[in-house]
Amino acid sequence: MAELTPGEIDHAALMARATRADCGAVVLFLGTTRDHHDGRRVLRLAYEAYEPMALEVLAQLEREACERFNASYCEVTHRLGEVPPCEASVVVVVSAAHRGAAYDASRWVMDQLKARAPIWKQERFAGGGSQWVHGTPLRD
Repeated sequence: MAELTPGEIDHAALMARATRADCGAVVLFLGTTRDHHDGRRVLRLAYEAYEPMALEVLAQLEREACERFNASYCEVTHRLGEVPPCEASVVVVVSAAHRGAAYDASRWVMDQLKARAPIWKQERFAGGGSQWVHGTPLRD
């Protein structure tokens, strides 16, 4: 149930959807905006995406994580637009029978998201100026 949203991410709702009686682990990862980068004060991040492809990639990652790590549930929500410090830009929730699988799946999803999803991040600085963050090149 991959989602891109312009507003705050309701991580409590994501947790509620992921919690299940047959799973002993639910891992919730929140990627939040830091207020600094390379010695500069960051006021906010701004995210853009090629939305149809990004949604397809996120949904594929959810499916692959469940298959690869024997997880029962995986959901990814990524925010678009401006995100101030301390707010979540991305949330990944995974439920599995055991914690190892849930942790591994969550980390794998984030690593793959950065490598495969057409989502771009711009840092906007105090005192003016901005820069696009150089991420991982999309795979072929």
